[in-house]
Amino acid sequence: MRKSVRSFVALNRRALLILGVVLSLAVFSIVTWRISAQNNSSDSLRDNERPSAPLALTARNGSAVDAAGITAVRDQFRTDLGGGTTAGANGSFGGVRREINWDGVPATFSAPNNLPANFFNVNSPRGAVFSTTGTGFQVSGANTDGGAGQPIIEFGNLNATYPTLFDPFSAQRLFTPIGANVMDVTFFVPGTTTPATTTGFGVIFADVDQAGTTALQFFDASGQSLGAFATSPTFPATNGGFSFLGAFDSAGATIAKVRITTGSVVPGANENLGSFLDAVVMDDFIYGEPLAAQPDLTITKSHTGNFVQGST
Repeated sequence: MRKSVRSFVALNRRALLILGVVLSLAVFSIVTWRISAQNNSSDSLRDNERPSAPLALTARNGSAVDAAGITAVRDQFRTDLGGGTTAGANGSFGGVRREINWDGVPATFSAPNNLPANFFNVNSPRGAVFSTTGTGFQVSGANTDGGAGQPIIEFGNLNATYPTLFDPFSAQRLFTPIGANVMDVTFFVPGTTTPATTTGFGVIFADVDQAGTTALQFFDASGQSLGAFATSPTFPATNGGFSFLGAFDSAGATIAKVRITTGSVVPGANENLGSFLDAVVMDDFIYGEPLAAQPDLTITKSHTGNFVQGST
């Protein structure tokens, strides 16, 4: 009887031991599966949350000693943006492109008077607002200006030599920041304070003599740089030449702001200090219709545990 009891107890102990091992393996397998599933899920979320790299912009660039020499690259950029050739109200081309040629600016906002930074979103609403670290902006005068101290042609008020250096691409006015050679253009739905983005932006520059100094840098709505491009200088170097530089995103309206650098010196009397300085001013702006900026849909989740040279 005692032997039978001992055998029964030993058998039960073996059974319990085997059962314990089986249960332990089962629990280990479940825990391992859960950890693996969580890790895979987290990796998937992180992949989805990674912001995509900026899309590449396509640049158009050309320079020439006269306006005719850059007309083809200017027209190519117009085609890139779309909109036809007939201007509507407030520089609108087919509802898909805007242009600013400065020539409609009244004498009251022409040199020696400053141009309001929001003139092209309020007075003539085209969805472009300017800013600069300098003291403001000026549009050069036209022969028809009749106000005090006018007319002032081609920024002769800033430097007496400028009328011999700068020519307008589209007669008769030019444009420049004052007290700085860097400025920003920020886009809004025309006539509103609603932030906007555009498909592309281009500028005609007057009298670019140095390579690598006159440039455009593009930013998206989050402030991330989309690329930077420098325009080519006029060759052979000559007073009064023209350069065109623009870039566009064929995928859609991604550009919220453009930073413009004009030459290597602030326009003014200092330009006379030496030939190594290059003063540059601007004529026409060409850009895609500003469209209401889309909200950033990038998911954020907390977990524990280019300078690029433009080309024609």
